[in-house]
Amino acid sequence: MDKLTQVWDYTLNVGEYAFVFNVETLIMTWIIMAFLIMFSLIVSKRIALVPGSLQSVAELIVGTFDNLVKDALEIKDYRKYSPLICALFMFLLLSNWIGIIPFLSEPTKDLNTPLGMGLMGFVIAHYSGIRAKGLKGYLSEYCQPMFFMAPLNVIGEIAKVVSISFRLYGNIMGGSIIILVVSHLVWNLVIPPVLYAFFGLFVGTIQAFVFTMLTLVYISVQIK
Repeated sequence: MDKLTQVWDYTLNVGEYAFVFNVETLIMTWIIMAFLIMFSLIVSKRIALVPGSLQSVAELIVGTFDNLVKDALEIKDYRKYSPLICALFMFLLLSNWIGIIPFLSEPTKDLNTPLGMGLMGFVIAHYSGIRAKGLKGYLSEYCQPMFFMAPLNVIGEIAKVVSISFRLYGNIMGGSIIILVVSHLVWNLVIPPVLYAFFGLFVGTIQAFVFTMLTLVYISVQIK
């Protein structure tokens, strides 16, 4: 059980402030980003009229999320959001899957990762809302249905970030705890590989998709 409490961290002292970095999370995140960059470069350099296996996978992913963004936003320039949504899903998907590989850990098991993604979606959604409605129109919506409801509406928007972030973190961390406990009980024999497949592949995929779609919905709500 010590694996749950051991954190490989690095402290950077800047004047009177100390910044603590989770080294394991940073390394896992860099590995995922490097893989995605390499995958996109390889596919983009081998684009053909008759697609190969990698190009087919890339076209399937991009096409699927392009259609989802189009249906959700219902605006002409919806494609300026498509890369964001597609990249967010792929990053979270690989972040949830990477724990299946021995000696590697999920970045989403660290609350900072899902919370950071949630804050990014929050900022983008509200920035898009201000651009679409103007500052006056954007602020007026917080006073609906009555002006004294503004504080509750603000709390509701902040709660969205907390909700999607802790949902993703809780599911991934919960799966890791269950796998670790069962592994100690049955000595890493039969059940842990099944649990890794279930929590890593199935639950990881579902949670990445849910997080991504909720981010898309939040953007849609703000710009309409």
